[in-house]
Amino acid sequence: MILYSRWTETSKTAEQELERMLNIFSYVLLQLSGDAEHALEILRDLNDQYNLLESMSMDDFVKRLQADGFLERDANGVLKPTSKSDRRMRTDALDEIFRSLKKADLGNHDAPFSGSGVERTADTRNFSFGDQVANIDVTQTMSNLFKRTGDIEGENLREDDIRVYETEIQTRCATVVMIDISHSMILYGEDRITPAKQVAIALSELIQSKFPKDSLDVVVFGDEARRVSVRDLPYLTVGPFHTNTRDGLRLSRQLLRKSRAVNKQIFMITDGKPSALTLENGSLYKNSWGLDEMIVNKTLDEAVACRRDGITIATFMIAQDPFLVQFIENLTKANRGRAFYTALDGLGKDMFVDYVRNRRRSR
Repeated sequence: MILYSRWTETSKTAEQELERMLNIFSYVLLQLSGDAEHALEILRDLNDQYNLLESMSMDDFVKRLQADGFLERDANGVLKPTSKSDRRMRTDALDEIFRSLKKADLGNHDAPFSGSGVERTADTRNFSFGDQVANIDVTQTMSNLFKRTGDIEGENLREDDIRVYETEIQTRCATVVMIDISHSMILYGEDRITPAKQVAIALSELIQSKFPKDSLDVVVFGDEARRVSVRDLPYLTVGPFHTNTRDGLRLSRQLLRKSRAVNKQIFMITDGKPSALTLENGSLYKNSWGLDEMIVNKTLDEAVACRRDGITIATFMIAQDPFLVQFIENLTKANRGRAFYTALDGLGKDMFVDYVRNRRRSR
């Protein structure tokens, strides 16, 4: 015998409260690079100050996180996030960015795209040899026939009566997201690394769910560049590093050269000018003052190499340092790429719109 409990307004409120706390926990966990114990301490303080929980205590909430599989204890008894927490951070990041987007920016992002890679637009044009019958606008075609002949007999149809829908080809796209992990990403009390991680996580979720044939790699760059897995994104931390932009571009170009995708692009998120360079002998040359000519020229050479390999660089500047702006202007010219100055809360919107637009071309 199956028993059902009555759905009451109280239980509805409790579920809403739990969902709200899960959202907060997910974001704080991302901000603290997966330190669950510290995240729970912060939530306890927030709850003491703002009474976030009414239908349960914080201890109850922690038990619920464990029971629902978001947290588990390691061999030392310390609470750690699980793979379910990772998925929650990814979906929350994607939802947060989509909430800030207008429908016109991405179109109907909730609908999956067809496997053929071709999507109709609202525009039509005259028929030309080779157009698919499935793309004929029947209503407009028959209207043209009726205007010309006064009837709709198919035998009187002429080629100039036929209108077809314009289409867009959705091309495969290989993307590398370059994330600056230099010390400036957390300087002066401004957290820039968390929004950068949030956007990269959301982009990975978008690609996996909507564009599964596309590829995404993540490269972080400080004193040197290294590739990190998408799974490790929530746990990225900022080090006491300089900004070796050239090494990040070099590694990204190496990764993209292996791809057979039509579109190849680098999305670089940075808040500072290049201030370091890996020399031929493997040592690190550093200069944090102004724009060092040697560092800048070597970095611009790498941007030109990307252009020759058909790789477009889109730079998202999350600071207005005049040295950064000057450098990015030169880099954009060298690569013939794109540059955006964006506030932290607009980073996700700008990147998502640019990603979707760049992977489409008219047919």
